[in-house]
Amino acid sequence: MSFQKDLLPRIAKQVPLALLTAFMLAMNPVMAVDAGPDAAKEAPAELAKETPKESMFQAGKSYFARVSDRLADSVTGKSDELINRAMEVIGVRYRWDAELPQSGLDGSSFVGYVFKDKLGFLLPRKSTQMSRVGKPITREELQPGDLVFFNTMRLTFSHVGIYVGDNKFIHSPSKGTSVRVDDLGSLYWDKRFDGARRLDGSDNLGDTERQELLNEVNKLKRKSRSL
Repeated sequence: MSFQKDLLPRIAKQVPLALLTAFMLAMNPVMAVDAGPDAAKEAPAELAKETPKESMFQAGKSYFARVSDRLADSVTGKSDELINRAMEVIGVRYRWDAELPQSGLDGSSFVGYVFKDKLGFLLPRKSTQMSRVGKPITREELQPGDLVFFNTMRLTFSHVGIYVGDNKFIHSPSKGTSVRVDDLGSLYWDKRFDGARRLDGSDNLGDTERQELLNEVNKLKRKSRSL
């Protein structure tokens, strides 16, 4: 416990949010959607093997790197499952600043919900923050599971969706609508397309944004302990 308290604040300023989230999930596998009993046993043992040869801080960074690779693979390898989960939410009404399908989902909370529910991957709350997660890709490079961004409020990256293939994406558009699939080539969305990102374990968030995510991870960890 003291290791986590001392290590996390220092690492939070130096490592990508995906790695930070993955590390917290590994330290407490109950939070990971697909983590099983074997994973819970293997992660601490893997970390323990590294620590005698290097400092705790170095071991933490080394562990981040290994978990990040698996996380990036999971987004790619489980894209079908991710899309299927997103499709299950079709019809859920749009509701500003709501985070669960039962109450409704706005644009960014829909994306955040799908990734957290299916992969245990915690994304920042705002679409503008999500636009700094992972690596930028071109429209021609899009693959299912990539994030697509739009300028819908005269503000860059003000809306986000999940690419599902065949030039289509799924999202929660606006008030009075519900989660649905739209075509990137339609006049409205084509004009407002702002770029795309692929989750690869990297980011360029600021210290404040990274700390916000750390706080959210800790909050989820406390919730899991109370279950």
